[in-house]
Amino acid sequence: MILAGLASNAAVAHRQGVEPASESRSHAETRGQGGVSLDAAVQMVQQRYKARVVRAETRQENGRTVYVLRLLNTDGKVWTVRVDADSGAVL
Repeated sequence: MILAGLASNAAVAHRQGVEPASESRSHAETRGQGGVSLDAAVQMVQQRYKARVVRAETRQENGRTVYVLRLLNTDGKVWTVRVDADSGAVL
């Protein structure tokens, strides 16, 4: 059931022009000004929270670049983490 949800999330993300983290290699060069790449933020968050990033997008918030990452753990819990692209800090 979780796999179906992940596939559905990937389909929705693709239609919205957002790629799941596992398909975001083209975003490797996306960085804040001298900051952290999207791929580096995904790896950092996955290790910190022991969960898989199932969706990742880049947003502009209050004049700064923020990565918005949706996570899924082995218990099926889903939550969102925001990472400052310049500093790598979890917001």
